[in-house]
Amino acid sequence: MDLHKIEGRFQSSKDKKFSEAKNGMVASAFPDATKAGVKILEKGGNAVDAACATALALGVCEPQASGIGGQSMAILHINGKSIAIDGSSRSPSLAHSSKYTKKRSRLVGYRASTVPSTLAVIGFLHERYGRLEWPKIVKPSIRIAERGYKITQLQHDLQVRELPNFLKIKSKIGAKYFLKDGEVPYEVGDRFIQEDLADTLRYVSAHGYRTFYHGQIAKKIDKDMRQNRGLIREEDLNWIPEPIERPTISRHYRNVSVTTLPPPAAGRTLLLVLMMLNHLPSKFLRSGKNSSYHFIAETFRKAFYHRVQRPFNPHTYHQIQDKLHLQRTFAKQMADSIHNRMDVTLPMTDPFFGGEDTTHLSVMDKEGNAVGITQSIELAYGSKAAADGLGFLYNNYMSAFEFENPNHPYFIRPNAIPWTSVSPALVFHNGKLWMVLGSPGSQRIFSAVSHFISRLVDGDLPMNEAIMRPRFHCSIGGTVSIEEGGFDDSLLDYLADIGYTISKKERWSFYHGAIHAVLKKQTGDGFQGVAEVRRDGTAEGVD
Repeated sequence: MDLHKIEGRFQSSKDKKFSEAKNGMVASAFPDATKAGVKILEKGGNAVDAACATALALGVCEPQASGIGGQSMAILHINGKSIAIDGSSRSPSLAHSSKYTKKRSRLVGYRASTVPSTLAVIGFLHERYGRLEWPKIVKPSIRIAERGYKITQLQHDLQVRELPNFLKIKSKIGAKYFLKDGEVPYEVGDRFIQEDLADTLRYVSAHGYRTFYHGQIAKKIDKDMRQNRGLIREEDLNWIPEPIERPTISRHYRNVSVTTLPPPAAGRTLLLVLMMLNHLPSKFLRSGKNSSYHFIAETFRKAFYHRVQRPFNPHTYHQIQDKLHLQRTFAKQMADSIHNRMDVTLPMTDPFFGGEDTTHLSVMDKEGNAVGITQSIELAYGSKAAADGLGFLYNNYMSAFEFENPNHPYFIRPNAIPWTSVSPALVFHNGKLWMVLGSPGSQRIFSAVSHFISRLVDGDLPMNEAIMRPRFHCSIGGTVSIEEGGFDDSLLDYLADIGYTISKKERWSFYHGAIHAVLKKQTGDGFQGVAEVRRDGTAEGVD
């Protein structure tokens, strides 16, 4: 690993996908949200302040991916200490498997929503670790909601795709708020204004984040849910889904240390992948040989299947301390089990995992603090049902529970937490914080993040080059998804011959996640940031 190559060859871009700055950096999935965080840093806020403002703004200008009706998880490095923020949402107290006999009710509509945790997480982070006043943190999101922003190609395409689901909701409130005239997708470039959401945020700004869970907002949500056969009640909201600070989990990869979130998040899968890849030479991984992709594909399959086999919920089964997945001997055993053909002892069908649309933001400040927040409303535009009079979409995290096996740690029960695939991460070099990064993408998150880290550490690539490289993922069932045009036909033939199913995605595929990363230079002063070229975001900093 050559830090001088990685940091020295970095190139900024005019479109602000790749940027450098002296005194802090923000990378997020929408320009307006990135600017919100940068302005907070300029006003003297720390990384937590900037991350909170960016997260709220993303909920306004990236409603297909997140919002105050969703769930957020975070990793934090502040005052020299790393902390995992478990921001799990909760199932309603009325939730029971008998009320979800139709799979559709877990995916679309009012019953699909858990009790939102995003505002609780943002408020908690700001209250405990922020510096500026709360109204200053909320102000940028109010302004974006009032003035509007221009609909992007990605948002138009997703509205076209999700139009039938919006129209399936009997109340049509989601369609009223997020479709043009409540009936058709917005065109690219249309200005999208959210007056009701601005009013909600203004109220939260004036009275604090807890007001979302108490008083008139909670009463409106209760009324909305009762009218539409939803399950969330005022009592569920009153019992605020306060986040829990958990110890982070860490392991070395080559000469860096990667720190990430423990269960219920999927950081352990990310670490297991890296620990398995650690047993392969860097030269082999960057060679581009057909066999190297086979070994990576099997690593992805085995690591993710281990998570499916050994689900662990820290809110239940407290007596279990599952450390097997972090043992180096186990990682070596898993790596040694990879041979020259697909492992046919693994399932050849894929378990259901939702959550194809999420968002991630990364922030660093000049004081050495860093925050990574991955937040979501699960599927694109969540449940497609919105809170009448409040302007936000409900999530559909009920799809992330187990509904068949009552022995499963994530079996649906009242006030339970959903399973999640997020794994925001911190990377350290020689004990010094080097990078914060993360990605959306459900089960593709760990592959997108691990591939990005490997391309820096094993390939000596600067972040801007690493993010441009074509993406590759392999599911448990052996389906290799690749970005078309990014891989030789000989590789695809080779993989097909040894048993994989090939699924071609468009070159800059929405499917393969979205890296947003910020790096603190070790070979000089300043920061570097990248925003995913496959989405709408930017990386900007403070000079």
